[in-house]
Amino acid sequence: MAFQDKELVCKDCGTTFIFTVGEQEFYAEKGFENEPQRCRDCRNARKTSRNSGESRQREMHTVVCAECGVETQVPFQPTSDRPVYCRDCYQNHRVGR
Repeated sequence: MAFQDKELVCKDCGTTFIFTVGEQEFYAEKGFENEPQRCRDCRNARKTSRNSGESRQREMHTVVCAECGVETQVPFQPTSDRPVYCRDCYQNHRVGR
């Protein structure tokens, strides 16, 4: 299959960028079926923001341990039907299983 350079439009910034023959051959070799939707700058910016941990930060909820009564924080919204433990008590419950 003969490839030719293609002009594509970035879905983030709207600029036109070239999807080169070399990139198309790489995509075909890897089995990628879709063309890139972002220019190189927007792909790099997106990768950087993903790797910086910004999207990985969790909302923490303050709770009281059901066993020892210590105030602690957990990365989930607790419900009233299940007990929530601090790190130490949780580890003790896991070992007991």
